[in-house]
Amino acid sequence: QVQLVESGGGSVQAAGSLRLSCVSSGNIANSYRMGWFRQAPGKEREWVATIYTGSRATGSTFYADSVKGRFAISQDTNKNTVSLQMNSLKPEDTGKYTCATGSAYSWLDWGQGTQVTVGS
Repeated sequence: QVQLVESGGGSVQAAGSLRLSCVSSGNIANSYRMGWFRQAPGKEREWVATIYTGSRATGSTFYADSVKGRFAISQDTNKNTVSLQMNSLKPEDTGKYTCATGSAYSWLDWGQGTQVTVGS
């Protein structure tokens, strides 16, 4: 089990940008994939983005349709960090953003999350 610590959240106006970081206590290359999720008040947690960190397809990225073209997930293996660059933010992007490690079949370890609030 690894510890994940997110940072970079905050309050921003619509059309603004934020960059979230997720630092792992372990080597992210040992994880098959890592992802970002978000949960808005009163709603279920939803998947945002995935990057394949330890598989043969390392570096491959996938995004939810709602963020495609605006968000970018990346990895820094030297720092065991996965980041989420969020541009052109919308009020509906508001929520608690959490990172996770995953196997090919399930999400395994979760961080505590960082809050993002986008004003209109």
